[in-house]
Amino acid sequence: MIQTCEQTAAGFHPASAPDYIPLPRMRELQSSRLRKIVERAYSRVELYRTRMDERGVRPEDIQSIDDITRLPFTYKADLRNTYPFGMFASPMSDVVRLHVSSGTTGKPIVVAYTREDVDVWTNVMVRSFAACGINHGDIIQNAYGYGLFTGGLGAHYGGEAIGATVIPISGGNTDRQIMIMKDFGVTAICCTPSYFTHLMDRAMELGVDLRALPIRVGVFGAEPWSESMRRCIETGAGIKAFDIYGLSEIIGPGVAIECPMHNGLHVFEDYFYPEVIDPVTEEPVPDGEEGELVLTTLSKTAMPMIRYRTRDITAMIPGECPCGRTIRRIHRVGRRSDDMFIVRGINVFPSQIEAALLAVEGTLPHYQIILTREKGLDEMEVQIEVTPEVFSDRIGALEELNRKLVHALDRTLGLRVRVRLVKPNTIARSEGKAKRVIDRRNLDE
Repeated sequence: MIQTCEQTAAGFHPASAPDYIPLPRMRELQSSRLRKIVERAYSRVELYRTRMDERGVRPEDIQSIDDITRLPFTYKADLRNTYPFGMFASPMSDVVRLHVSSGTTGKPIVVAYTREDVDVWTNVMVRSFAACGINHGDIIQNAYGYGLFTGGLGAHYGGEAIGATVIPISGGNTDRQIMIMKDFGVTAICCTPSYFTHLMDRAMELGVDLRALPIRVGVFGAEPWSESMRRCIETGAGIKAFDIYGLSEIIGPGVAIECPMHNGLHVFEDYFYPEVIDPVTEEPVPDGEEGELVLTTLSKTAMPMIRYRTRDITAMIPGECPCGRTIRRIHRVGRRSDDMFIVRGINVFPSQIEAALLAVEGTLPHYQIILTREKGLDEMEVQIEVTPEVFSDRIGALEELNRKLVHALDRTLGLRVRVRLVKPNTIARSEGKAKRVIDRRNLDE
């Protein structure tokens, strides 16, 4: 039986949550749920039945969680190729919610939820908020997008279930966001980290000191962000910033969350079983070694995902967390394998560039990477905003900052790139996920 969060409206008691159950009990729970979900997927989803038959694997062969490696992988292309409803394991009469991914190319990804699936989603969001210190009586400004995007409603249901007051403001209208934050006594906010930095900038322009407001917690996700970005947010707004991880294909936000230790994200592995594999050999890698995160939904009835290749790069963190939670941790997802681009034979991730830039004093957390091709060679220019003080200073100061940034990128990437310093508010802001890379190489050929 899935425990719902209706009991938690008067206050959530985290010590009673599955986050703290002993490992042997967790493995029993995972094994039991895996057996049921494999049987459901095999009997109701043609793709899984075909793939398992090709491997010579039957549902009865899967007896424990250790048998999971016998199962086939699922890929994002599978969801596009079976658009719209080919991966559903429930009849439409049992489906209470549909969401669509925010992808910009090809067919979108459709995900479905039964009532039980929504209960699970609510449950993990309650546990996520509890880990961040949000509870009954808090006022949550939910600036994730509502509608087809999973972020808004996921955080909304969890916030209400934990007993908080939820303001469903969604994204955009930044001046109103700041007014609401100030006038309503908001204590927590949910949005992308890049949008929150935009809120910080605009608040400063309006003469609003976020550090003087009651807001104390930010739950940020939907895009990779660095420790440098965290320091910028926490210093500038006077809050504690928590990283939340999720993806529509699995459930939405609430797959994993940081605790107050800020040493990795706890995966709610009673519902989402994590593996980390070598993306080339597809073999599991040891704890502590970086690889691709693979997730299996252990209870999702409308649309089970078995060994889903997320393309997110992380590592399992060995050992117990000082917070007392027994569920395992992953390193924060700083990059995706499909976010990588290659410049002159060197693999580059935007997260590497962000960390190098924000480590240099005088820069702002707003940057853009422009890729071009000149005379057959790839070129990369990084545009980054600088603080008003630096931009209005003497030319020599700007030149010195430019030199430091070029050196920092060269040291980090092993690649000489152009750096262009721009004044504040030059780079376009996003109300959702920031668009960091503009690739003009194909246009230039």
